[in-house]
Amino acid sequence: MSNVVHLRASSQFQPQEARHAALLACFAEHRRFGDDVFWLKENAEILNILETSGAKVGNGAFEAHEDFYETVEKRLGFFPQYYRFLLSITLDLEALGMQGDKAERLVKWADDQGLAQAELSDLQRLEARRLMMRRGVDPLPQDETLEQRSRAFTERAATFALPNKKAAYELTHIIFYLSEYGRKDPQLAPETLTSLHYAGLLAFIDQNADLLAEVCVAMRFAGQEPPSVWETWLDRETNLYGLTGGEDVSIADDYHEFLVCNWHQAFAGGRAFNKPVEHGRMRFDRGTHRAGPLRELSECMFRLDDQRSGDWHVMRDLVNDTLSEDARDVLEAAETSSDQFEGFFEGFARAGIASSGVAL
Repeated sequence: MSNVVHLRASSQFQPQEARHAALLACFAEHRRFGDDVFWLKENAEILNILETSGAKVGNGAFEAHEDFYETVEKRLGFFPQYYRFLLSITLDLEALGMQGDKAERLVKWADDQGLAQAELSDLQRLEARRLMMRRGVDPLPQDETLEQRSRAFTERAATFALPNKKAAYELTHIIFYLSEYGRKDPQLAPETLTSLHYAGLLAFIDQNADLLAEVCVAMRFAGQEPPSVWETWLDRETNLYGLTGGEDVSIADDYHEFLVCNWHQAFAGGRAFNKPVEHGRMRFDRGTHRAGPLRELSECMFRLDDQRSGDWHVMRDLVNDTLSEDARDVLEAAETSSDQFEGFFEGFARAGIASSGVAL
């Protein structure tokens, strides 16, 4: 009689290319279906992260996307509203090594149809231009001030001293596009670098690893060294992620945070996607159920009314006396993490507004 013990292979025995292949198959075949916009979103994200971080992907990794690639013209013709997802996936598949040249024809068709002209926001226009320029096509040649308008948005640092996740994510993505995902110097103004610090401080205080990882990657694309306090915390959070396989596991999970935290590791000198990845359906869960003190801090400042000041040195003791111990610890770490904390706090405090509200 013999006993057989099955051991899950540790990451050091699972080659990196095998982990990449398993991740691609997971998102392509086991979480959602190809006509689902969320399938498009998830697959565009994982492929973009692997392509922009220079990941090595073996030839067998593309089997999961063969059906998509074979039918992408039909999908684009019927779902032109999703052209950015469809172009992104196709361009990245070819850049990672999939044999074919469909992306060039898809870009030309999307340009002929004027799809970029239907975009409402400058961020979407900037993404469309970045995608199509990968095949030498500018879909908006008459819009000569698009980059200028986008830069002006990033240079208003006061925007990013206030809780506004949408604005913060737009800030990081503008820098992704301007820098060609780190392939060129985006030549950011000093005010934009301040904006990144403010957005990063808010993300750290909120313990939002998803946003903070994007801020740190954007900083690195701009040639800046992110604060070590932020990156040390991100490294810890990345290592705590749990991956659970099974046909019945829920995919209402933290997959995006898992992806961008590992993406950050690739640029911060760490090992991206270092955990063993099972073949099949998987869910991705953060290791800690963290609740940052951002709301607690905001409520404290709101209640202070006329006592509120934008001078952190005046406010430090008063604020700390009202916060929980955990909140004080996070705020202290935030204060020491960046030499721009005082400027951030001045904007965050909104002390110039009378306690009765805005006079109209």
